Amino acid sequence: MSKNRQVVLTEGPILKALIALALPIMATSFLNTFYSITDMAWIGMLGSRAVAGVGVGGMYVWLSQGLSALAKMGGQVNVAQALGRGRRDEAGQYACSAVQLTVLFAVIFAAVCTLFTDELIALFHVGDAETVRYAVVYTRITCGLVIFSYLTFVLTGIYTAQGDSKTPLVANFLGLFVNVVLDPLLILGVGPFPRLEVVGAAIATVLAQFIVMTVLVLGVIRDGKKNVLSECYLFRPSEKKYYQGIFRIGVPTALQSTAYCAISMVLTRMVADFGPAAVAVQRVGGQVEALSWNTADGFAASINAFSAQNYGAGKMDRIRNGYWIAFRTIAAWGCLIMALFFIFPEPLSEIFFHEAEAIQISVSYFLIIGISEAFMSVELMTIGALSGLGRTRLCSIISIVFTGSRIPFAMALAITPLGLDGIWWAMSLTSVVKGIIFTIVFHRITHNGRS
Repeated sequence: MSKNRQVVLTEGPILKALIALALPIMATSFLNTFYSITDMAWIGMLGSRAVAGVGVGGMYVWLSQGLSALAKMGGQVNVAQALGRGRRDEAGQYACSAVQLTVLFAVIFAAVCTLFTDELIALFHVGDAETVRYAVVYTRITCGLVIFSYLTFVLTGIYTAQGDSKTPLVANFLGLFVNVVLDPLLILGVGPFPRLEVVGAAIATVLAQFIVMTVLVLGVIRDGKKNVLSECYLFRPSEKKYYQGIFRIGVPTALQSTAYCAISMVLTRMVADFGPAAVAVQRVGGQVEALSWNTADGFAASINAFSAQNYGAGKMDRIRNGYWIAFRTIAAWGCLIMALFFIFPEPLSEIFFHEAEAIQISVSYFLIIGISEAFMSVELMTIGALSGLGRTRLCSIISIVFTGSRIPFAMALAITPLGLDGIWWAMSLTSVVKGIIFTIVFHRITHNGRS
């Protein structure tokens, strides 16, 4: 990495190192959040059925992230730990292996989704034909070309492991610009452009992802041997031990991501019983929540690289101090988002919805989910810190158990007078519990010196 992009994580002032790495990542997260919200705002102009269709199709895009999470987390942690130990050649082998696995996973997932799109959408039992039609076309385009988002995700992780969060920021900014320009043109058919509606949204999304991926690849070429990917050959297999190292770290994260999505799909199926407007609210609500969880996830990537490099260098005290600095920062941000949801639930809802029923459901969603925002932010950040220590299996177990409890909890509350609100309460309260548990676990592990 060139000197002006790389952040030294194993020495010097901790706050300065964390902020230097975290700020571009958080800015990237904001861009991704704005990117998603822009999509949903324009799609919302087509009605709640279009939003619901994109929401259902988007579930499979989300599900696919389990595979990319395996390569991303396995690659990022191993690359950072190898750099912390001063073994740059080893870091390059891990990075290349992660990219090779990413391409393989993308091809397999795209083939399955393209061949079985109708059957996959039918699993949600969405009764409205128009909603199904929107879901099918959105899934075929975004999942069929998922390789762009896969490579973007993994390359971002490898850049971050090296202490470079600025290049992904530039790449995502350019991608956002493309998406913001194309969304209204392709969705609504402005000027000479045809009105493609949901198809236009999918095309804009895929093109933006392609732009981001291209900029990241060009960054590797620009940096030359300063980048650990500079000598990566896509079709030259790495040694078996590097793939094993990636799977050892990445599989628990992939299981956690996939399980979380699967659980959300079950909850979406339950929400669908309350009508398309309820599904649309769940989809939009998740996008607006990204104000907190995308930011927390960005900070998690920073603390992950920080923890992994310092763990490789054997500096546990530095890891503990860095964590508590990150904790205070992200908890404060979560409280700010919570206040936003409490104070402005109706104005937020009216940005995306124009039917009275959907606005009413959305207001309830924001008020209930708002309780958990600070806890959820802390949970995601702590998972990043623990994963940097190689404790992805522990994170996976805790997350799957308590996220999975949402299903019976939601089933029990949904048949009470709470109805749909009972599902929102199940989601919110389990996030509160997870935030508390992960904080306690990190304290005990680092206090006892285990990793």
